[in-house]
Amino acid sequence: MKKFLFMFMLMILMTGCGGEQISDPKTLKKIVVGVDSEFAPMTFRDDKGEIVGFDVDMAKEAAKRLDVEFEFKPINWDNKEAEINSGRVDIIWSGCDITPERQQYMLFSKPYMKNRQILLVQKGNPKNIHSEGDLAGKIVATQAGTVSLDYIAENDALRDSLAKFITYRNVSEGFKALSNGAFDAFIVDEIAARYEINETPNTFEIVDVTVGSPTEFGISFRKDSLELRDEVQKVFDEMIADGTAEKISRKWFNADLVIKN
Repeated sequence: MKKFLFMFMLMILMTGCGGEQISDPKTLKKIVVGVDSEFAPMTFRDDKGEIVGFDVDMAKEAAKRLDVEFEFKPINWDNKEAEINSGRVDIIWSGCDITPERQQYMLFSKPYMKNRQILLVQKGNPKNIHSEGDLAGKIVATQAGTVSLDYIAENDALRDSLAKFITYRNVSEGFKALSNGAFDAFIVDEIAARYEINETPNTFEIVDVTVGSPTEFGISFRKDSLELRDEVQKVFDEMIADGTAEKISRKWFNADLVIKN
């Protein structure tokens, strides 16, 4: 009965949201979860091509508790507004920063992890970058569709001081380009940067300054998916209360980074 009621609620939510209308709630087999498949350690592909990561483990546990299948669909992070509003995905669960702009077109869960943008440079810091002010005259890059790109776009003085500003489709492309010396500093999520340093030691180092304002990750939903948001939030809270969230966090970060709301 619990599964039937949940499926019926989801059928009502998804009817008319860009997908095929479902006349029988029992035919609803899955919820499509949009992810950035190059954002380790949150959502990324392993050596076998499978999408894995902290957010993936959390979402799979939530799906099990809701008794419904989650299908993970890689999306272009710069197109996430169109992906969720068109109905091509039902949820975005992939280290999505909660921002006022995004709250205009998406519902969010409660914050579940703190985040900030830092500067990543080549090992040894050959360009002597130690602060945001040191970016003047340098070639700087970030990922498209991120809060760091928003920060640069809104900060005329900083943007105009740069020798060049580059955007990459995902952080993996940015890491590769930085290792090859294509630019001087990468404005990137600290979580992604620290994971990359652990995976490829002696390649990069972090300049420990916060670029822009600190943010928080949240799970995002279409604006008309309040009931779905609340159901997912309910099981997420259960995962925090029973220690499952901490266990998954320690698996990926060797620390409990989940916000206790």
